[in-house]
Amino acid sequence: MSAMTTTEAKLTRDEMAQLVAADIPAGAFVNLGIGQPTNVSNYLTKEQGVTLHTENGMLGMGPVATGEDIDPDLINAGKIPVTQLPGASFFHHADSFAMMRGGHLDVCVLGAFQISKDGDLANWHTGAEGAIPAVGGAMDLAIGAKSTWVMMSLFTKAGESKLVETLSYPVTGLGCVSRIYTEVAVFELRDSKVFVRSTHGISFEELAAKVPVELTQA
Repeated sequence: MSAMTTTEAKLTRDEMAQLVAADIPAGAFVNLGIGQPTNVSNYLTKEQGVTLHTENGMLGMGPVATGEDIDPDLINAGKIPVTQLPGASFFHHADSFAMMRGGHLDVCVLGAFQISKDGDLANWHTGAEGAIPAVGGAMDLAIGAKSTWVMMSLFTKAGESKLVETLSYPVTGLGCVSRIYTEVAVFELRDSKVFVRSTHGISFEELAAKVPVELTQA
């Protein structure tokens, strides 16, 4: 792993998406979750040769559709209009889930409510009374993909860290997350340790004071 890097400003959501896109290996088969991860598709290059999968039954998804490119019948799992690339294919969602569960995806990128230092993921329900659970295909993706990455804001609106020692929200998958992209830092999770790959708009010391897990500089 390379030495920790830092920038003066926090990352915007687009900058986070650019980082994730740049880290995806060439030729990979990838699923992008709803919310922030969807933006990653806009920054993948043709040279990378990445094939995007969506659990509602498509391989070869292109960037988010805008303007005249919007087709109401062509959407991703988050109901966002998308484009299709040459060679795209469509299939039953049962076949799509078989791809996810069968270990055929190299990377999935998901959002999260909480992540533990052990890589446990909570992203489908806060447990709050009246909250609407929305697991979708997250459980299948989290344990089926060869690598599970998360894009999220690091802190809640109340300022609490979403990176925690132990999950307090209902679990999506155990020990599945290996990398976390946030507006203030990028984390690598290995062997129950949390490594800080980069910081953005915050020093390592400030970050360590706000996150209730032991951090190690990469």
